[in-house]
Amino acid sequence: MRASGSGAVVDRRTISPAWPRTGNRSGPAILGLVVALVAGGALLFGGPQPTKTTPGVRLSAAQAWPKARRGNLSGSLADGPLFSPTLFLDAKTAIGTAPSSDARSVRLTIGNTDGSLRVLERLPSADNPVFDNFVVTGSEVLWTQSTDRAPLQIWAADVRAGSPARQLTADTGNALFYGDQYGLVVANGRAYWTAAPDESEVTEIRSVALSGGPVSIRVEPGEWSLSAWPWLRANAANQSGTTRLRNMDTGREVEVRFSAGELTTCSPVWCIVMVMNDAGLIRIDLMHPDGSARRRIAGGGARAAVTDVAVLDRFEILSEAGPTSDVNGTAGLLVYDISTGRTVQIAAAADGAYTRNGVLWWSTGAPDDTVWHSLDLRTA
Repeated sequence: MRASGSGAVVDRRTISPAWPRTGNRSGPAILGLVVALVAGGALLFGGPQPTKTTPGVRLSAAQAWPKARRGNLSGSLADGPLFSPTLFLDAKTAIGTAPSSDARSVRLTIGNTDGSLRVLERLPSADNPVFDNFVVTGSEVLWTQSTDRAPLQIWAADVRAGSPARQLTADTGNALFYGDQYGLVVANGRAYWTAAPDESEVTEIRSVALSGGPVSIRVEPGEWSLSAWPWLRANAANQSGTTRLRNMDTGREVEVRFSAGELTTCSPVWCIVMVMNDAGLIRIDLMHPDGSARRRIAGGGARAAVTDVAVLDRFEILSEAGPTSDVNGTAGLLVYDISTGRTVQIAAAADGAYTRNGVLWWSTGAPDDTVWHSLDLRTA
């Protein structure tokens, strides 16, 4: 079933992590398999292959990646309000939201571990503003924003130049977003997103130039969402054992197969496979979209912690419930490094985990004393 409503959000993960999520990362809905292939239709598995390691050995992040860049950012701004990151540009610089000190507005800000702060956008709190679907291209950041008074819009800002944020378009249609990195896709100097015409079994591929201007609309029969450009992935209400991919450049369709009783989600290079039985999840496997190089990466006590699969074609982000997870909502945060075959312990008790732009971040501490921790996986 297709989600409806401007800016509708559906979480594509079928096995939720041990901790609750907020914003577009929440929701128990099952949308189906996420699979993407590289341009041209070839199955090019460029990701690193695992090496042999001692089973069960877990290194710390500092041991596994001593040169990786890290950062710690206070969840409280200097003027008092709580800061919630939505994107990290690097390990020390985050874009996020925070109310103003008088609580009359919600600010979209750039914060740094040195305490500096710059406001990109400000909207009245009474209008319930939502900032979401962030994507980075060069020095520019794009996002969607909406309020109770204004429909969904796409905005952009050059964060390096420090120029004011600008609206690219408000002609977003019945936009659909699924909480992954492909909500907005930038290619060929344009921003792309999907939309669903009412009562129609077609998908609109909408786009606007990064300089703004009129919106172009391409119609694709069926229900699709964006994946790695120029691929679309079929949206299904259940895991039926196959899924389809469509290359928008060539029109070629690819059918990807998996076994009954498995819930499978794929990136352009890797697929995560939730192996189920009548009792629930029994293990998590990883494989290429053609089924090759399959291996077990976790047992039934682990969960996929973020929506995207195999971040940077190398890191699968996992959570692992502890004895008090049901009480305090925290869980162990792990990263399976495909290049080494090792599971790396990131945090013993994290309160949520998020990733975008190649950076992993999570929080610890009490709600009124939160610390955001970041790990730039691009430097690992």
